[in-house]
Amino acid sequence: MALPGTRARGWAAAAKIAQRRRHAEGARGSSSRAPPSSRAALYVHWPYCEKRCSYCNFNKYVPRGVDEAAMRSCLVTEAQTLLRLSGVRRVESVFFGGGTPSLASPSTVAAVLEAVDQAAHLPADSEVTLEANPTSPSGARLAAFGAAGVNRLSIGLQSLDDTELQLLGRTHSARDALQTLAEARRLFPGRVSVDLMLGLPAQQVGPWLGQLRMLLGRCDDHLSLYQLTLERGTALFTQVQRGTLPAPDPELAAEMYQEGRAVLREAGFRQYEVSNFARNGALSTHNWTYWQCGQYLGIGPGAHGRFVPQGAGGHTREARIQTLEPDNWMKEVMLFGHGTRRRVPLGQLELLEEVLAMGLRTDVGITHQHWQQFEPQLSLWDVFGASEEVKALLAQGLLLLDHRGLRCSWEGLAVLDSLLLTLLPRLQEAWQQRTPSPVQGG
Repeated sequence: MALPGTRARGWAAAAKIAQRRRHAEGARGSSSRAPPSSRAALYVHWPYCEKRCSYCNFNKYVPRGVDEAAMRSCLVTEAQTLLRLSGVRRVESVFFGGGTPSLASPSTVAAVLEAVDQAAHLPADSEVTLEANPTSPSGARLAAFGAAGVNRLSIGLQSLDDTELQLLGRTHSARDALQTLAEARRLFPGRVSVDLMLGLPAQQVGPWLGQLRMLLGRCDDHLSLYQLTLERGTALFTQVQRGTLPAPDPELAAEMYQEGRAVLREAGFRQYEVSNFARNGALSTHNWTYWQCGQYLGIGPGAHGRFVPQGAGGHTREARIQTLEPDNWMKEVMLFGHGTRRRVPLGQLELLEEVLAMGLRTDVGITHQHWQQFEPQLSLWDVFGASEEVKALLAQGLLLLDHRGLRCSWEGLAVLDSLLLTLLPRLQEAWQQRTPSPVQGG
């Protein structure tokens, strides 16, 4: 949202900042891999949009004007503060989400990346993703983001049907989406992801599969399929509630998902997570950190994080949420160095529940070695091996428990939510049997 007259200067400054980062990396040489406790991913939330989509209930705002210099300064300050509090020495990936972060200036992105690299270490080959809407970035602007340090794009395409795009409140057309995708692939070959939604009101399987097949002829090596969720308080929810639109059919949505994942598998894509598909090894490093329950820092209004505040003397992982409203968040950052609104220490059982629920979203599942990093005494066999309900899931071919670990089959991945209704209570039961109630005194 920079003024047009400042764009060229901003892009040039962004390129200089990114160049300084690369030179610093060269001087530093290849650093040894830091231990897990001092590594993290970093999420940066840009809260502003040109327009609120009809299905969206994310923390985003459509302002009359944005003081980008103030927002940039606060993002930099909060990144520096949380990196210090966390004791993180190496940032493995950065993801600029929103909102519509492609509305920010490339110089803002470059300033955040430079601050991260100075406060910790951001290797030159780290994955740096920027979310972009097909209408916000021109080819020159995308190139400027690349010069600023972005090396991967995630494009919110959502549909290739103009009627559906209007229903969703999107500001782009199918033609806009394909043009932006082509330009993105030219600038970031092999590093472009696209989102496609399914389960919209009145959407049918055949036409949606036609969109997917058309997209396969134009897309890069990463694609995400997301089912529409009607969120209370959104325009789409109100339209369905009033009967203006038909309610989405869950059975049709399930059929779209099953048919879609089969089409993608045929096209050489690996379904490496419930909603994410990649070929040629183009998995999202950043999102993989989430699914493996690695540490991540959330920067910006409403951002979420999970980390141990080692730099502040902490030893327990905390779930953190930053203040939602941008102006209030900026005031807190200017006063305290960060805008953390809520800190919740995670108990060991809560952490294991996250390891289970997140890990099973992937095709790898949870290896024995991975589980032992979080729980060295109670093995996967101890928790699930003797359960008759789990044995039934194994017999049905929905779940596998073997020398590799615990994971869903191809069929099981599609019904993970129902599997967790069995697995989570079993974990809780095993944990209670393992841990005696504390006795006061004596």
